[in-house]
Amino acid sequence: MRTSRIIPQRHLAAMLACAVLSLPLPRTTTAQMMMPAAAPVTVSTNWLAEHLRDPNLVLLHVGDRKEYDKEHIPGARFVDLDDISVSNHDHENGGLMLEMPKPDSLRAQLERLGISDRSRVIVYYGNDWVSPATRVVFTLDYAGLGAGSALMDGGMQAWKTEHRAVTAEKPKAQPGKLAALNIKPIVVNAAWVKSRIGTPNFHLIDGRAAVYYDGVEAGGPRKGHIKGATSLPFTEITDDRLYLRKPVELKALFAKAGVADGDTVVAYCHIGQQGTAVLFAARSLGHPVLLYDGSFQEWSRKNELPVEDPRAGRLSAQ
Repeated sequence: MRTSRIIPQRHLAAMLACAVLSLPLPRTTTAQMMMPAAAPVTVSTNWLAEHLRDPNLVLLHVGDRKEYDKEHIPGARFVDLDDISVSNHDHENGGLMLEMPKPDSLRAQLERLGISDRSRVIVYYGNDWVSPATRVVFTLDYAGLGAGSALMDGGMQAWKTEHRAVTAEKPKAQPGKLAALNIKPIVVNAAWVKSRIGTPNFHLIDGRAAVYYDGVEAGGPRKGHIKGATSLPFTEITDDRLYLRKPVELKALFAKAGVADGDTVVAYCHIGQQGTAVLFAARSLGHPVLLYDGSFQEWSRKNELPVEDPRAGRLSAQ
């Protein structure tokens, strides 16, 4: 029985003991990065209720397995981050906790979830599992399937609050069929981030809780944050009912972090999960987005990479 690497918002571990693996540097042009998403990134509960029986719909539930087994939206398949990430990691000897797979491997993983070229993929989160769900949506976008995928706003809580149907019945496994993936260059590595620290119109956002950004708690071998990053905790992008905040509210949050209209948002967090919630919000506003997938898990273990520790009042490495 495998152990899920999905980490709910309230339980994300502070200490990450993984060693370092660098992601390959993507061949990313400015023109490619400046193309915002054309399709809506969310759908409503009403939309989903009206389309539950669509033949091309693939509905994915992200959350606790026991909660899914007890009740979920009819037709939903359970997915955890093991299903869409590099498998068989050796965390003790260099493996990252979460890492985007190679294209062929990712294609096979997505097909096992029932996704085909013409699928309309809707992802929703159980209880407060927002950032694992946005990681799934980000992965679909990375795979070139962003135009056909979206997040159901409000998640399972919204669905149940509206007294909509739930079930314990699991859908029959039906594999999909995908053509070769059209990978989008929206994942970057440590070398890319370091080379662009301070570059105008590229804003590095730390999506972790402020206690990690500020160095109050340790989020890795070194306290603090990547040099030049600003803080926008991932929990800020949703309201107290776990709906995505209104555009005017999100714009204010990003403006406070120094992001202007048209700027590229580069996000990281502990392991590349919470940062995708920040990127999801940025994408909803039309910003080009990039994920530093290795995140602080990787960065803080490389002593040559600069970390700012506000409490210590110093810069670690140059």
